[in-house]
Formats: sequence, C-alpha cells, structure tokens
Amino acid sequence: MISGSLITLNEEDYTRLGVLNSRNNSFEFRAIAENLHIPWAVDISEDGRLFFTERNGNLRVIENGTLNPEPVYTFEPPFVSMGEGGLMGLALDKDFLSNGYIYLMYTYQENGGLYSRVVRMHIQDNTASGEEIILDRIPAGQFHNGGRIKIGPDGYLYITTGDAEERYLAQDINSLAGKILRIGTDGSIPPDNPFNGSPVYALGFRNPQGLAWNDRGILYASDHGETAHDEINIVQPGGNYGWPLVIGDEEMQGYDFIKPVIQSGNNTWAPAGIAFVASGPRTGQLLVSTLRGSALLAITFDELGTQVVNMERLLQGRYGRLREAYHARDDSIYLTTSNLDGRGIPSPGDDKILQLVE
Repeated sequence: MISGSLITLNEEDYTRLGVLNSRNNSFEFRAIAENLHIPWAVDISEDGRLFFTERNGNLRVIENGTLNPEPVYTFEPPFVSMGEGGLMGLALDKDFLSNGYIYLMYTYQENGGLYSRVVRMHIQDNTASGEEIILDRIPAGQFHNGGRIKIGPDGYLYITTGDAEERYLAQDINSLAGKILRIGTDGSIPPDNPFNGSPVYALGFRNPQGLAWNDRGILYASDHGETAHDEINIVQPGGNYGWPLVIGDEEMQGYDFIKPVIQSGNNTWAPAGIAFVASGPRTGQLLVSTLRGSALLAITFDELGTQVVNMERLLQGRYGRLREAYHARDDSIYLTTSNLDGRGIPSPGDDKILQLVE
C-alpha cells in the first residue's frame, strides 16, 4: 500500500527549486488528421489502425496514415453532445484483432436527465455494430463528466466519472459520480473490488479525465481542481481523494484523504489525457495533456514512481488546448487538440490529431 501521507509539492514549489523546465522545441510533429470535431480519445490496434472518438458522436479510424472519411459508427439519440458531454472514452479489447471488441463511453438523455454509459461494440471491416450496454446510468451534467476509459494490466475496465456538478455525489459510495470505477469487460463486478458488489474503485474526484499505469503497475489519474489546484493522483483501491471536502494538499481532521502526488497550486492546468512512457527517449515520464494550460507536462518520478523529481512544460501555447496523450508501441506520441470545445481559440485545421516524435 502506498502511503497517503507523502509530502507533495505543487508547481510553484518546483519552479522555486529550479526543476521545472520549458522545452518548447523538444518535439518534431506532424498533423495526421485535421478539421475534426473535438477528438477526445485515441487507441491503436496491433495492426496499426488508430481509432478515435469525436465528441459529436463519431467513432473514426486512421489506417495506413489516411483518415477514413466515413465514420466507423455514428451515435444517434438518445445520445447527446452538449457542454462537456458526448462521445468520450475509447478502449480496444486486449484481444481486439481476434474478437473485434471496442469499449466506448458516451452521454445520453432520458426523461430530461443526463447520464453516461459504457458500451461494448464489435468492429468488422472498420464498421461497428451490436451495441451492448455494460454499465449504465452514470450521473452526467453539462459539465464534469469525466469520461476516460482504459483497460488495466489486470484486464479489467477502468472508468473515470465526474461529479456531474453535484459535488457531494463524489463522497457518496452509492453514487457512480466522482469516482474511478472498475468492471469486467462484460460488465461484471470484479470479486476483489474494494466495496463488495460495487463498481466503485476509488472516490472523491471532481472531474478526472486521465488514467495511466507505469511499468510497476502504479495507476495515475488526473483531476480538475475547482480553482486551480489541479491534481495528479496515485490511485489506490478504496482510496478517498477528498473532493469536495478538501482540494490540493489540504487536510481535514478525522479523515484520511489521499493527497495528490503533485498539484498545480495557484496555477491552472485543467489536465486531461495522460500517458506513461515505458520505452523510448522519455522512458519513465508521465505525459499530461492540459486544456487551460495549453501545454504538455512531462513529469519524471523516482524509481518507485511515488515522488516527482522533475517536471517540464512542453509545447507551451503551440497547439492550444490539448485533450489526449497517447504513447504507442513504436514509441511515438499522439496528442489531440480541443480548440473547438467552446473554450479555445481555433487555428486553421483545428481540431487535429498530432503525432509527435523527439
């Protein structure tokens, strides 16, 4: 068990200690797809196809370096794309090439209420069909929907959910909001989940949008603070990360909330997708795409992966808001821009998927 009482530093601390650097020219890059509608999540199959979601409801694919003009699938009502909701997370099954399964998370409307659900579909010949709901009625809202899904090293599906603007749901163990959830790829509840019979794996989050494991199996998650104090957390089963009772490094008497491994202090990152680099030039770093921060953070940890020893801010302002960070098998890194989400300043060709190589 990783201690929840680690002394954590914020961005101002790292600036003061001289270990926060900017290297805007660290990457060469190219846009591999342009004129997209808020590309949200990316996953690449073993045969090299790059699947991605657009928040307006399109699942799309890039194959042999070319964007297929026809969507793999387009969601229709009760699906809705409004505010921060829409088609969000994506994960390919570990045996995708043999079973064709893909997992997706999207927002829908029912009886005037907003919810999110996770579905499994089957892809054949770059066409998806057979929508099967495996987790439903996750509270959603105009804002704070989380939305990231990943398959962990243990083969289970991990899902981030926001507080859906009902902040105290994050502390309600009976609610799926403000949590990290863990289920089987068939929707079953793993027998070793920390709360018996519940998909809840960890609680006390405001709007987590990133998940990544390091090479030691440590799970990191990004989370948006309310007023700055954005967080990178080490996720423990059953852990409580404090929202809305505490933010950043705050403590509350009588509670054993887990502090972030690093938080932004009085700066605002709005961290979204994250990726741990297990090989290549940036081995051992956690890459964090930031929306408000308009940069890619590269965080270096100690050998145990539990203490930050360095942080760089890369690509500051070059591409605007960044949503996804993805490290591929060939060590190339992919980012998506999010300048059409109503909060950015679009540039020609936005939104884009970028492939970056040092």
